[in-house]
Amino acid sequence: MIYSKRIALLLILLFSIGAVAQSKKPKFKVIAFYTAKNDRAHISYVHEANKWFPKMAQENNFTYDSTNNWSNLNADFLKQYQVVLFLDTRPEDPAQRATFKQYMENGGAWMGFHFAAFALNKSSFNQDWDWYHQEFLGSGEYGSNTWRPTSAVLRVESKNHPAMKHLPETFKSSPNEWYRWKNDLKANPDIEILLSIDSTSFPLGTGPKQHEIWHSGYYPVVWTNKKYKMIYANMGHNDIDYEGKTNKELSFTFNNETQNKFLLDALLWLGNGKKK
Repeated sequence: MIYSKRIALLLILLFSIGAVAQSKKPKFKVIAFYTAKNDRAHISYVHEANKWFPKMAQENNFTYDSTNNWSNLNADFLKQYQVVLFLDTRPEDPAQRATFKQYMENGGAWMGFHFAAFALNKSSFNQDWDWYHQEFLGSGEYGSNTWRPTSAVLRVESKNHPAMKHLPETFKSSPNEWYRWKNDLKANPDIEILLSIDSTSFPLGTGPKQHEIWHSGYYPVVWTNKKYKMIYANMGHNDIDYEGKTNKELSFTFNNETQNKFLLDALLWLGNGKKK
């Protein structure tokens, strides 16, 4: 009889703990926008992100939603969320762009990845949004990239930033296609560079074209604009077997514990409610 009562009390206790956990209000809500159409490497990354971020949300008490419907980039929809992610591209519709600008100017938070910063005139993604590319990101047009996707040694440039708090001075990244930009980010007083490619990475890339292999230079890969609550990360391009025509995934962005610490800390900082 005593044993049965103990079992009953234990079940009640476990139920109560579960109820409290379920009713615990999430710290913040994240909405991720994506397209997942332009490149198999970007599509691979998006699918990976939409598995990793929900896991992090569950473990860290925030919510993560994602959508490929960019018409959701409107004021009524965004007011539900404290953080917006652009996983693989940017909005093209003028009304959506205006809404996003207003969201950020009113204290919203944002994190963008890899292709979300891409702009190249006379392409399908023209540099036709000055506020976003010139002021907000500060990078301007795309300049060039490394090829094939390879790991790089990254150096922490701003050790006191909350997104950098669990990183060593340098660490090896997941394989990625690294971008160079037209604008000199280190000359922009509004830009705080968080991670750059360390010189021990050179030569970076394998070609076959010589301009796809970097031998020297300074390349920021993660930064924030101090006027906004934002972080841009150049990661987001997995390696794919194009040459063998199998389209097999040869690398994954989130298979890197150290890099993952940065991604999670960045998201937690963005969602902490403290406006810039």
